[in-house]
Amino acid sequence: MNLSPAQRDFLAQQHSAAMITVGGGVPKVSRVGVALVEGRLWSSGTRDRVRTRRLRRDPRCTLFVFEAGPRWLGLETTVTLIEGERAATENLRLFRVMQGRPGGPLNWFGREVEEPEFLAAMEAEGRLVYEFQVGRAYGPV
Repeated sequence: MNLSPAQRDFLAQQHSAAMITVGGGVPKVSRVGVALVEGRLWSSGTRDRVRTRRLRRDPRCTLFVFEAGPRWLGLETTVTLIEGERAATENLRLFRVMQGRPGGPLNWFGREVEEPEFLAAMEAEGRLVYEFQVGRAYGPV
C-alpha cells in the first residue's frame, strides 16, 4: 500500500469506517470496522451481505476512516475477498487486532467467547474478509 507513515499510524489506531460501494448506479454506504493486519487493511463481512454481492460485481470501493475528532482518511480501494477455508482463521486475526486482544477470549455480540466458539461462529455465519488494496489516500490525518 502506498500510505505515508502518518496514514498507517492513523489506520493502526482507528477502526471505525464507512464503506461506500455502488449499487444500481448509486453510491451505497455501510458502517464497518477496519484494521491493519500485518500491513494489510482488512474488514469482515458475510458471503450473503448486499455489499459482498456488489463487490463481486465491481471490486472498487471507497473507505472513509474516521475518529471522534477532526482527523479522517479517505481511501480509494480495490477489494479482494478472502473466503473458504482461510476465512474463519483470518477473521480471528482481524478481530484480535480490532479488539486489542492478542490472546484469550474475544467479544462477540456482547459476550466473551473462547477461540473455538469464535471460529465456529465465523464458519456458521459464512464470514469472509475484505482485503483492500489502496490506490489513493487523502485526508487530514
